[in-house]
Amino acid sequence: MDENEIGRQIVDAAIAVHRELGPGLLETVYEVVLLDELRKRGLHAQRQVPVSIVCRGVRFDEGFRADIIVQDKVIIELKSVERINNAHKKQLLTYLKLTGMKLGFLLNFGEDMMKRGITRTVNGLPE
Repeated sequence: MDENEIGRQIVDAAIAVHRELGPGLLETVYEVVLLDELRKRGLHAQRQVPVSIVCRGVRFDEGFRADIIVQDKVIIELKSVERINNAHKKQLLTYLKLTGMKLGFLLNFGEDMMKRGITRTVNGLPE
């Protein structure tokens, strides 16, 4: 399964979760329920994955924690805020660059309609 196929499953799962729960809950609630939905769809997904990074020869065993990683190919960063800002988008792009992954999704469950809360970010992924 390539990144784009995984991405379609992620978007469908996020919309299903948002329809069921609605906006405004804590990010961790959406994280746990989305993880369950992805697994029910047959995807290998993990939450709060510690990601090590190396900078200037120094290794940080836990440079950051990815909210969800799917199939070891796609990063999902979850938010539950009124509006996504550029700092959120830059954060996801940095995560993609540090891991070498090519696709990520910023999912804002704070939006009234989930499709407005989905930001797809690529890092060298062929279209």
